Amino acid sequence: MKDNPSISIGNCGEYFVAAELERRGFSVAVPMSNTPMFDLLALERANPSNQIAIQVKASEKKQRSFLLNKKCEDIIGDHIFYVFISLNGMENPEYFIVPSAVVAKTVKEGHARWLKTPGRKGQAHNDSSMRRFEVNESDKDAWQLLYSSKTK
Repeated sequence: MKDNPSISIGNCGEYFVAAELERRGFSVAVPMSNTPMFDLLALERANPSNQIAIQVKASEKKQRSFLLNKKCEDIIGDHIFYVFISLNGMENPEYFIVPSAVVAKTVKEGHARWLKTPGRKGQAHNDSSMRRFEVNESDKDAWQLLYSSKTK
């Protein structure tokens, strides 16, 4: 069986995020089966009623732009977050935390703008199931977004 680097990068990203969440006061579960809306479930130990779902998107290299699937436009919830992680060759990972509603809105609006913008040769863009999300510097290490108001 051939090794699939994208699966390895995704798995590494999930475990890096899980470890960071544990370090920051969450108990984390990694579902045994593929779940379409999240990769990790986390429970804040100081306030167990704060339960969150995490969608992890990982990159092997340092980058600020991540490819997503169209389904991200429909993943919206007060307790659902994306953690975008640049693994940086496993040396010094960078984490970007963004609420799901922000990702959904940004990606949907950005894709609509892209479809209306002519291509390099003036042609219309063909629709695609792929989307692009750019993280901001303000998203970096925004772990505070995950905590309940009782422990902020």
